[in-house]
Amino acid sequence: MNGLYLPQRLSRRGFIQTAAAAGAALMLPGSVLAAASPASPDLSGMPGVGAVGAGPKTPLVFGHRGASALRPEHTLGSYAKAIADGADYIEPDLCSTKDGVLVARHEAFLSETTDVASHPEFAGRKTRKTIDGETHEGWFVDDFTLAELKTLRAVERLPQYRPGSARYDGMFQVLTFEEIIDFTAAEAAARGRIIGLVPELKHSTYFASVGLPLEDRFLSILAAHDYTRRNPVEIQSFEVANLKYMRGKLGQRANLRLMQLVIAENVRPMDVAKAGGTLTFAQMCTPAGLRDIAQYADVVAPPTRSLIPLKKDGSLDQTSSLVDDAHKVGLRVEPWTFRPENHFLAADFRNNAGDAARNEAGSIAEIKRYIATGMDGFFTDDPALGRAAILG
Repeated sequence: MNGLYLPQRLSRRGFIQTAAAAGAALMLPGSVLAAASPASPDLSGMPGVGAVGAGPKTPLVFGHRGASALRPEHTLGSYAKAIADGADYIEPDLCSTKDGVLVARHEAFLSETTDVASHPEFAGRKTRKTIDGETHEGWFVDDFTLAELKTLRAVERLPQYRPGSARYDGMFQVLTFEEIIDFTAAEAAARGRIIGLVPELKHSTYFASVGLPLEDRFLSILAAHDYTRRNPVEIQSFEVANLKYMRGKLGQRANLRLMQLVIAENVRPMDVAKAGGTLTFAQMCTPAGLRDIAQYADVVAPPTRSLIPLKKDGSLDQTSSLVDDAHKVGLRVEPWTFRPENHFLAADFRNNAGDAARNEAGSIAEIKRYIATGMDGFFTDDPALGRAAILG
């Protein structure tokens, strides 16, 4: 099955429960587009297998926090929808609980993505923290044990733009990384195709500062699961030191890539800032900076607007040299994030349905324009639209 490893120890009860949860999520209202059948992830660009940018290729579709335009992010419903709609990879962002368990949350701040504020038993946990330069007042994942987090339920982060997704508020638990791996393995087995994982280590410097370092626990989980030992995994971070550390531990493996996340701004990665370094993300996006990234990573992942910037009127400008510069040093380019609402689209692709309106045709057209830059993959909140852009 195209190199797919099918787990041999899926219990019947566990498989039925997983399949039932996925099926229930998929039967709920969603995109008007029918699910497409994607090709298996192309491994030819992975370290030691093939050259980046060599010949025609189909970009990989990364389900950003699952299908987060249609279901609350980082939930079984979101991941199930992403897989059904054609995602090659699904993305768990990883944070640490108080008792050291890696769970899928986009950031340590819980208030926007869970119903924690409605739990009076946790009222005393409300606090103020500054993490990665952003200050929030509310509740934070590292102040909760896994058992406590399991009493919370996920909610839609952007209800003003995604009321359809908000209808699923309260339906899904916070997931552990290991639960996501098991779910992905079950889905891969049921569908007979590879489904990759693209985990991001969030706030590495912060979690290390509070005695909850992520990296070794993350690596031990990868090693403990047959699925992640044998199938595609791309490991992301906005920090540098943790990627270099993991490259030293993992070496070069055909199923693994390391992805350096960047923003094209004069801002330093948090680990660089803490160490007193001067390296900025903007410098990392120059030809010299990309050469440095290629010494320890396989992928550079910039914001989409780094590939084609916006003019002052919000329409697309000329294509930058970033894709060509990265390919010259052997890096794949996998930008983030395409979103289907008018609010997030370039002016060229918006319609007159209103700022918050879902605009499938506009999103597909925008993604097609970016595919023409030669990017190797892309993150999208709606994998069905990403797949449609590729097939169209």
